[in-house]
Amino acid sequence: MEDITKIKDLTPSSRRVNVVGKVLSVGEPKTIQTKFGDQRSVTEVTIGDDTGKVILSLWGDQASQAKTGETLAIGNGYVSLVRGHIRLNVGKYGSLSVSDEEVADVNEDFDASEKEYENFHRSGPRRDNFRRGGYGGRSNRDEEEE
Repeated sequence: MEDITKIKDLTPSSRRVNVVGKVLSVGEPKTIQTKFGDQRSVTEVTIGDDTGKVILSLWGDQASQAKTGETLAIGNGYVSLVRGHIRLNVGKYGSLSVSDEEVADVNEDFDASEKEYENFHRSGPRRDNFRRGGYGGRSNRDEEEE
């Protein structure tokens, strides 16, 4: 895998990242309802490298690859925010595999998923003018009265 991204360098806008991390813990699978209305199983797995640790969200069968102590390689992963906290995801265009590379030292002092990001939007500042029913400008009626 080329261009490995270190866990400390993950940000809410991280896309197409390759991360190698040692599995520190595997949570219990939870069933959640997606925004599309279907039920899916998600397992939160904490992985770490020499720069820090992060929560990796594994969906469905992906979780069976996560065993404590093994090293996982995530290819073409991306970061999402869950209630303001970073989660690393594999996604449908990404890959997940057990790595031959071993992560010997894990820095557990830095937790990338601990920091809370408030009001972060991928596309920059949010512009809600259309949702409020106006365009932020004057109406035609104002121009007619001048």
